[in-house]
Amino acid sequence: MEWITELEHFFPKLKLTIIDGLPKCLGPLPEKAANYCSKYMAKHGIKEFYNLMYNAKDPDFWKKIELPNGADKEYVCIGVKASNYFMPPETLSEKGPGGGGWILMNMELAVKTREGKVWATDEQGFNRVWAIGDCNYGCVDAPGKAPDDWPIPPIPKISYPGEEEAIIACANLHRTDKLVYQGKKTDFFGTPLVMANMHWPWGAGMFATSLGPDDACFVAGANWQKNSGYMVTWGQLSAVQKEIIEASKVDECAFGIVGRLIWHFVHHTPIHLWGGGPLWGY
Repeated sequence: MEWITELEHFFPKLKLTIIDGLPKCLGPLPEKAANYCSKYMAKHGIKEFYNLMYNAKDPDFWKKIELPNGADKEYVCIGVKASNYFMPPETLSEKGPGGGGWILMNMELAVKTREGKVWATDEQGFNRVWAIGDCNYGCVDAPGKAPDDWPIPPIPKISYPGEEEAIIACANLHRTDKLVYQGKKTDFFGTPLVMANMHWPWGAGMFATSLGPDDACFVAGANWQKNSGYMVTWGQLSAVQKEIIEASKVDECAFGIVGRLIWHFVHHTPIHLWGGGPLWGY
């Protein structure tokens, strides 16, 4: 949807059509946000067809989307697909987005096998390999239970959760180093050193959806349940917000002082008053 609204903005003479097998666009988002995006497309002449599966070889398919002679150009988006072919099969999920193949991890983000055993341990039993970001399964399931009752329900494959996982994996790496190589058993405050657990990150419920360069909508407060969350900003305000997020994030990645000042405490919050993280940080 972001792609087609960008095309419409920069090439306004194009005749554009979007289809989806789901009942509406942006199905997981709250209804208000999905409707806002749909109204934007209708206003800008983008035709929408839902509850319809793509089948380019079927003449009736093209008639249903009011293109009896077919399209000049087609773009097909089928979601994410795992590329973890370098990992042993016993460490990869049999299910999941794109047919499976995601790296399995436990609550500490340690790579595990399908039998639930940590895959790479040292002679003392400490894990040495972690899986963070898009490569991992994105959840810790519990056989026989619904996703709502899993230790970690499915996490969206977006940037915030990947960075949060990186912070936790690095914390566990540092703690392992202190335990194995420095002989330390407690931290500076005398608290026993134990591995930090992952959790469903509250920031995974924030989505900024672009509608061309001059419009957007921003959703916050979503969780693993479909249609959860609230559309909190929209229109030009949301577009400016997204530009600020993108510009400051790029600056942080370039080790710029402004970007680092803005984003450092997003994942280094000293006190967590909400969400699944520990009260005093990692």
